[in-house]
Amino acid sequence: MNSQSDRLDQLLDKIGMLVDRLAPAAEPSVDFCGNLAFRWERSGDSGRLIAVAHPHLFDLSELIGIAHIRDEVLRNTAQFVASLPANNVLLWGERGCGKSSLVKGLLKQFAPDGLRIVELKRWDILSLPQIISQLRGVPFRFILFCDDLSFDEGEGDFRALKTLLDGDIEERPANILIYATSNRRHLMPERMSANSADVEIHPEEAVGEKLALSDRFGISLGFYEFQQDEYLAIVREYAASRKLSLSDEELCDKALKWARLTARRSGRSARQFIDDLEGRLLLECRA
Repeated sequence: MNSQSDRLDQLLDKIGMLVDRLAPAAEPSVDFCGNLAFRWERSGDSGRLIAVAHPHLFDLSELIGIAHIRDEVLRNTAQFVASLPANNVLLWGERGCGKSSLVKGLLKQFAPDGLRIVELKRWDILSLPQIISQLRGVPFRFILFCDDLSFDEGEGDFRALKTLLDGDIEERPANILIYATSNRRHLMPERMSANSADVEIHPEEAVGEKLALSDRFGISLGFYEFQQDEYLAIVREYAASRKLSLSDEELCDKALKWARLTARRSGRSARQFIDDLEGRLLLECRA
């Protein structure tokens, strides 16, 4: 009798070990105190928040030429971290004008007040319910940052984003806002006419649904290519901050040649020019 009991105990122990091996490992807790930025890592139908070990703490003072836009975003974010009413933000327009850097720069300024940023890729939009469930009730303020956001024809992900912006039957947490950047003002491609005979009877309704997505962002701010004088003013400020010893005439001449070479007049182009120029001058000094 004892031998049967011993064998049964051994069998139960083996079953228990197998169950432990097959059981999913417990998700590690997310350290929101020790980390400032996070990414969403999808795994099948679920996913988890992964801390960014070395977040880019961009200094907003380095953004030149967009003071009016910067101030609007700063004001809205200050309201948000103070637990006051604030809006989702869409930054749209020309490449290289500082849209992404403006959002990243908020972390350095507002992290001490409890702001955290979660970077989302476009394909993470469908995971928004899981992301929100993990952030709801956490004593921090979260910006879900969707960089370079846009949707092509036939993609339904935009409806998931619109639901979050509008809210559905579940109330959106007060500690979450969405800040998105896009090269498109309305996030969706716009067509002058349909090229297929298979079109909707009421196409204006479909177009309205897509364009209405951008309307869900309470604050929508546009970035435009700089005029030549604006571009040169930015170059001068960067050159002064780096203490580059060139005459204004020579500096502007080189900056305009760089702009023609790169076919861009933007804040990014101005900074890349200054990086190149400073490197050249330092290399000459060492020769």
